Amino acid sequence: MTSFLEIRHHGAVNGVTGSCHELRLADGPGVLVDCGLFQGAETSGTGAGANQLKIDFPIEHIQALVVSHVHIDHVGRIPYLLAAGFRGPIVCTEPSARLLPLVLEDAIKMGITRDKRQVERFVKLIAGRIVAVPYRQWHRVVSDVAAPGQSGVDAGAGAGAGAGAGAGAGAGAGAGAGSSIDIKFQPAGHILGSAYVECEVKSAGEKHRVVFSGDLGAPHAPLLPAPRSPYRADTLVIESTYGDRLHQGRRERSLQLKKVVERALRDDGAVLIPAFSIGRTQEILYEIEGLIHRYGDDKAGARRWKDLEIIVDSPLAAGFTKVYRELRPHWDAEALGRVRAGRHPLNFEQLYTVGSHAQHQSAVNYIKNRGHPCVVIAASGMCAGGRMVNYLKALIEDARTDILFIGYQAGGTPGRAIQTYGPKGGWVELDGQRFDIRAGVHTISGYSAHADQQDLVNFVRRMQVKPQQIRIVHGDEDAKAELRRKFQQLVPGAGVVIPT
Repeated sequence: MTSFLEIRHHGAVNGVTGSCHELRLADGPGVLVDCGLFQGAETSGTGAGANQLKIDFPIEHIQALVVSHVHIDHVGRIPYLLAAGFRGPIVCTEPSARLLPLVLEDAIKMGITRDKRQVERFVKLIAGRIVAVPYRQWHRVVSDVAAPGQSGVDAGAGAGAGAGAGAGAGAGAGAGAGSSIDIKFQPAGHILGSAYVECEVKSAGEKHRVVFSGDLGAPHAPLLPAPRSPYRADTLVIESTYGDRLHQGRRERSLQLKKVVERALRDDGAVLIPAFSIGRTQEILYEIEGLIHRYGDDKAGARRWKDLEIIVDSPLAAGFTKVYRELRPHWDAEALGRVRAGRHPLNFEQLYTVGSHAQHQSAVNYIKNRGHPCVVIAASGMCAGGRMVNYLKALIEDARTDILFIGYQAGGTPGRAIQTYGPKGGWVELDGQRFDIRAGVHTISGYSAHADQQDLVNFVRRMQVKPQQIRIVHGDEDAKAELRRKFQQLVPGAGVVIPT
């Protein structure tokens, strides 16, 4: 890698959460790409983790925060970044600009304070920092050429009025004259608004292209177009969540989902789907709508598919789903085709949303006591908190219940414990209480919003100019090691490293 830039990793090096990467002109200003929460037992290399969220690295030289997408493990530490003194812009795609205040409002309520005034003040502050940039458009985030009283970003092209200076405005004495960093968002197909980030770094007439993958989507994920590889990358920082695994095909995953739901129809049971409020929730709704449309009058036992109730128990997810509906221009061709045919893939007849805490408690008791076939979608996706925990406590010991995992379960989370020990007749601890797992436990990897091993390899293979260095992050050790082996075979001359 060239001598006029540095890349440092402040998260997602010991697992898949806490994403936070720094791109810096040598001894000069720089940017952060993401600033996310840690979950479960995962930590940064310097000790930050789920119980230690304060920013533990210097930020005086950081002129901007670039957000790849708004999942909490990529943006959840933004309030702590502001508390540490960061005053620069938060740069993201236009859909992410709509979603980010909603995500951080919920994060602040859950992790910092429920005081209404303080929450409103935080959200207003964050919203005022957001700079929305269209896909496929270059945008300057770092420049060391600054007039007196201006930050490097303000002096650069199109930083956004009122974006403000970085924590260390003008901190760029070590960078060469005319040094700059420009970024461009490209669709990543992971969730609405997600992007991989192309970074053009210039110094003293030299250029270097750094690409941060963010979280790449699977090619056949519902609703969103598949990501396309960039033309070139000199240095690539790439995720490896499923670096050692291949997903099921679309037909296979749909049949498996159908089988699980039909068991609930026959047994009057509940299917519990832990899912993060944004992305996975909307994608599974889209798939269930497709199954009801196809099999609506078919029966499993005495019940028809049309008798199935779909419950989204999350005010946050309901808000995100509304935004998803409003941002239809970002959907893929198949989803838009359903709309043109008069269907409503995110707002169909069998769909119910649960808002207040009282409604949530009523829903839990209703399902536990009545026994009616239903699918419940609630956060958190790793069962590490949120309303899903109450459903699990009420229903995990009922053999009519099925728990369906459609996303990655990090080590140290209840979701990983249920996924690992449930099929063996084991138990899990929820809110300090032990529960025997009598429910059926299923995993459908094909619904993952993450690229699998072949997709990650293809992302590099389809580049016209291959990277000189590949830095593998955001994965378990086995996944990173296996993906490194694949990349070494694909690009023998590249340096393939796993940062620590």
